[in-house]
Amino acid sequence: MQLFVFICGAAMILLGAVGVIVRSHPVHAALSLVLTLFGVAVLFVAQDAHFLAAVQVIVYGGAIVVLFLFVIMLLGVDRAESLRIDPVKVQRPLAAIVGLGLVGLIGGAIVQSRSTLRPRGDGIATATQARHDSNIKQLANDLFSNHVFAFEITSVLLVIAVVGTVLLARRPGRSGASDAPQASTGTKAGTT
Repeated sequence: MQLFVFICGAAMILLGAVGVIVRSHPVHAALSLVLTLFGVAVLFVAQDAHFLAAVQVIVYGGAIVVLFLFVIMLLGVDRAESLRIDPVKVQRPLAAIVGLGLVGLIGGAIVQSRSTLRPRGDGIATATQARHDSNIKQLANDLFSNHVFAFEITSVLLVIAVVGTVLLARRPGRSGASDAPQASTGTKAGTT
């Protein structure tokens, strides 16, 4: 039975991953990503890692992919937009200022948290050594003290993924459409 579950989960992962690469429509690619993430959750359940499977479905399958779909739908993938059009003149300098502010805040948080970092413990406690929630406390302590920088990098990577989704969803402007009315105007002027 475990081999069957593994084969089904692996097939879901491979089909979803190929679908993300092959699909040209961004919504279909995001839905293929959902299939991949659910396949990973199936493999977590097969390994009796139910908490990781739930986190995989809730965080990645739920929140992250829904965020990607929201950005794709917000852009309106059915209409072409030009990247050269800047609707607000102060938008780019303001974005640069906000970006520098965020880098400063993250840098300050990293410098501030350096004094609170503790050396790594002896490992995960077993249920006989401590209370039933000691593993969760150790995991939270490890994630938010020893690996706070990795958490911040993950958030930056997610923002980059959203920006990449936005850029992939946009279509280049059609230069042939703007030439067609001018050609027809010249034809009319030549016939009169």
